[in-house]
Amino acid sequence: MAVASARHILVKTREEAEKLKKQLDKGADFAQLAKKHSTCPSGKKGGDLGEFRPGQMVRAFDDVVFKKEVLKIHGPVKTSFGFHLIQTIYRN
Repeated sequence: MAVASARHILVKTREEAEKLKKQLDKGADFAQLAKKHSTCPSGKKGGDLGEFRPGQMVRAFDDVVFKKEVLKIHGPVKTSFGFHLIQTIYRN
């Protein structure tokens, strides 16, 4: 069974997510932005969600973590929680 580790930044609007993504693309620190802007409790830990398996997160989130390029920042990804910027740390 596959397992992955990821971190994310969750915000309410696509515009806010896109603004943060531009900062990340210019070299901003992911963990610091997560602590400052993320509405998810994981924000306190720099957005770190730890290790999880397929099906533990909502489908749109899983699709990024288990199918897209590792270490690249993906998003904004819309879910019922808001808009995510997602970075898969590792997957096996």
